[in-house]
This record gives sequence, C-alpha cells and structure tokens, in this order.
Amino acid sequence: MATRIPAEERLTNLVVALMATEIGLTKQQILDNVSGYRQRADAGTRSDALEKMFERDKDELRTLGVPIETIGDAADPNDLREARYRIPQAEYDLPSDIEFSPAELAVLRLAGSVWSAESVSGDAQSGVRKIRALGIDGDEPIIGFAPRITARDAAFAPLQDAIERCRVVTFEYLKPGEDAPRRRRIRPLALLDYEARWHVFGVDVDVDEDRTFLLSRIVGDVKVTSTPFDSALRDGAGERALAGLERVAAENSALLEVTPGTEAALRLGRRATSAAQGIRVAFVDLHILADELASYGPEVRVVEPEALREAVIARLRVVVDTHTDREGTR
Repeated sequence: MATRIPAEERLTNLVVALMATEIGLTKQQILDNVSGYRQRADAGTRSDALEKMFERDKDELRTLGVPIETIGDAADPNDLREARYRIPQAEYDLPSDIEFSPAELAVLRLAGSVWSAESVSGDAQSGVRKIRALGIDGDEPIIGFAPRITARDAAFAPLQDAIERCRVVTFEYLKPGEDAPRRRRIRPLALLDYEARWHVFGVDVDVDEDRTFLLSRIVGDVKVTSTPFDSALRDGAGERALAGLERVAAENSALLEVTPGTEAALRLGRRATSAAQGIRVAFVDLHILADELASYGPEVRVVEPEALREAVIARLRVVVDTHTDREGTR
C-alpha cells in the first residue's frame, strides 16, 4: 500500500517543484511526479479527485502569499487545458536590498526553530530538509517557506486528518457563559487561521448548517468517525469560512483608548482604524477580545461597546481578587 504523504509535505513538495522549473509544469506532470500526488495516483485515486486536490492546494498556497503563475496558450489565454504552472523566483525571493541585523537574524532563527520543532509534523520537517538539500544553508532560517508561523491547538491534527479523509468528527465544545460543554458532530471542511487563532469550518450534522468553531474551545479529544461525506463539500469551503468571519468582524467593532508607545498600541494598531476618540478594532468574538484587552492592563480602556467593557472589567477584577488575601491587603 502506498505511503500517505501529509498535506504539509505535499504543499512543500509542490512549492519546491514549481520553483525548480523555468518553463513551468503541466498539471499532469505535477500529478505524475510530485510526491504527495504520485502516491495517491499509484494507490488508485481517480484523476478528477487528484485534479481537485491540486486546485485546492494551489489556492491555499496563493492565500499564503506564494505567487503561483499560470502560463496558458499565448494564442488563447483562456484555454488552460495545457496550462503550465511555476513560481517566479524573482517574485518569491526577499528583495535584494533587505538586510538583517545580527539581532534580527537571531530572532528569525528562534522563530524557525519554534516552527520546525512545534508547529508542523515530522513529515513536514522532512520536507523542509529536502528544501535545504537544494543548497540553502542548513543553519539559516528558510524565511520564504514559512509565510505563516502559528502554534496549533491539540485538535488541529485530527481535524486535518478528518478533512483529508472526508470523515465526520465529534467533539465536546464549551461556549463562553455555558457551564458544561456540548457534544458537536460535524463534517469538517476547512481549517483556517483568523486573527491568530485556528478555526474549523464545517457542516453541523445535527442541524445541517454551516458552522465555525474555535479550536481552543474544543474540550478533550476530537474523535474521527468512520462516517464519510462527499469530498465535493470541501470545494470553496475555506473561502466561505473566511467570508463568514469577515462579515461578523465587519458588524462588530470596539472603540478603544490606547496609551501611545505601549505594547497595546503596537499590537492593536496593526489592525485598527483611527477614530475621533482613540481607535476602532473590528472583532469576531467579544470574549476573545476581552481576554486580549485585559492582558494589557492599564494600557487600554474600552469606550464601547458596553458589553465588552464589562467583560474586560470582570477579568481584571478576577486578577485583583486572585492577588488579594483574605484580609483585603495586597
């Protein structure tokens, strides 16, 4: 039986293959030769399923900032039957005029070590070693190959496996304000990193509706069942999930007063817009934002909405109570 290549390694192999060609590779050349597709073809996976997998992988890499170029027939650019794909190295490499100080390189090396050791599987690390074998110094961080470096929740790996295998999953999910977790049964269709937190998007089997769940609120283990679902459901799922989260964020914003020059100003300012009284920050989940704002202490004050202000105050009171002894002294 052919060895199953994890999605991380398949994507890495695809990047390497598309960077290594000047004239580009056809879809069939990719499916026949790139590790991850080839094993599935040898195992008898239908060609149309492999082509859909390639299209999803191509879209995912593009969302990560990888500039995959499609080269069609010059006489008929809309005819993509014999299209070739490549990654122009000049567009993917760091600009030649960018230089890093020793301190900056140290931080990048540290980030690279965290990425390779904690954030991806051993199979993906093997793929990274293959990239280094192309001639990149093994002691230097492969900056271009890590567009996103994010620590993952324990639920990530089983959910990713279920998505690959098109299997229904069950898990216990605890929402804010509820005393006990509730059992959820979903068809997982996509994992996405939004506002530095991982979410799983899928169809809730019990209500037959799309739902998005925050991985950090999954309690206990994710169980991958033997119940299959149609792989066609995954098509465009990532885009639908992202659009849904962005719609929620567009409908919710917080007006904040932030002390200039502080960590809060730096972190919140990256995703804020200026307002007459401070800054406005869009958010998806009030409780998650309240956790973040409370961590900044006196560096930030919530002007509105009132529910967010009360949530932050409640968290700060818990901190004060925790550090106050029975006599009321601190």
